[in-house]
Amino acid sequence: MINWKKQICRKHAAVCDGRTLHYNTRLSGYDKIEKLEASDMKNTYSTSDVAKLIGIHPNTVRLYEDLGLITRPERKENGYRIFTDFHLIQFRIARLAFQVEVLQNGLRTQAAAIAKTCASGDIDGALLLTDRYIRQIGEESQNAETAIQIAGQIISGQTHFANPLLLTRKQTAAYLHITVDTLRNWERNGLLVEKRMQDGRRVYTSRDLEQLIIIRSLRCANYSLASILRMLHALSLNPEASIRDVIDTPRPDDDILTACDHLLSSLDQAGQNAKQIAGLLSELKNLNSLMLSPGQKERQGPA
Repeated sequence: MINWKKQICRKHAAVCDGRTLHYNTRLSGYDKIEKLEASDMKNTYSTSDVAKLIGIHPNTVRLYEDLGLITRPERKENGYRIFTDFHLIQFRIARLAFQVEVLQNGLRTQAAAIAKTCASGDIDGALLLTDRYIRQIGEESQNAETAIQIAGQIISGQTHFANPLLLTRKQTAAYLHITVDTLRNWERNGLLVEKRMQDGRRVYTSRDLEQLIIIRSLRCANYSLASILRMLHALSLNPEASIRDVIDTPRPDDDILTACDHLLSSLDQAGQNAKQIAGLLSELKNLNSLMLSPGQKERQGPA
């Protein structure tokens, strides 16, 4: 077992038995572990060893196990957990999967499924889920870009109604293919200035509909209500403002629930992480293959 007391952990690197583990300050863990050989699997680590290596609290190590994000480790006679290099890669996969707060359309659920499937020992299944995850990230990115393009076209006057309109709330909801409750919610959040007839009836003008189309498009792309309100406010002050820049730049005092304001940049980071996960899963698969006996390899078939 590695004597971690002999390690000298600097700000960006730690040296361990001649191997260098590069420290990633963003992940608070080790960003790159040199390619492992089958013999490396003989290395074993305690809970505190893993915590130091990954850059997390020992209780978090146990939490990952409880949540099913890593394979349950064997235990010594005294009950202490025994982790291997295989576990270290699984921790890295879980850290990458949850690094980015991308919540829309089940992406975070998919990320969790990848880690849990890997932890169950189904590496091939985890690779398939990762491939599906990468494809959906691409689709979500395209949806976000399309929503911004539609908004830009309406703002620039390329899309407009030929004749003035005056619709009721029910008619407007039907036109936009949304519920009346959704429309009310947008109004309560300040996305639209209320207009009423002399008899008190709520009405929607052509300009209202154009603005609602922008809101609907961006909501379909999973932008938060706070980010859309910020965009509309910025455009009212400066019609030349870049929709893409405004929508993707939350103010420091914005609520944490507006995490998806960074949708485009977050999706890009999630895509990069997913590709790293695919590489780590392939490495785990190779390690599995190296550790199998000849008879087991024949029964399993080609990798």
